[in-house]
Amino acid sequence: MSEYASQYVIAVPHSHLSPDLILDAPAGTDDFLVVFGDDTEARAQLLHDDAGRPVLRVGGYMTSQGTVIAEQLWSVREAARHGDRLRLRIGRSLP
Repeated sequence: MSEYASQYVIAVPHSHLSPDLILDAPAGTDDFLVVFGDDTEARAQLLHDDAGRPVLRVGGYMTSQGTVIAEQLWSVREAARHGDRLRLRIGRSLP
């Protein structure tokens, strides 16, 4: 993966997201790629709900074991900028 491409990637050590997971996201964009620990990937977008709170939409994907994960919307409990990266602590999955 090129250095340019890696700027738009969030690496997750697991095959799925879970509450309280901290994501190290690129700060310069709201659209990026999540690469999971089993080498599967999904597109993600940082959005805002009607009240202006950040939420993370993660597209559907299939794990390497064949489990289908539907598109999910996650609350973001905390967001803190660190240079050119944004640390996001995700909350619960939203309906």
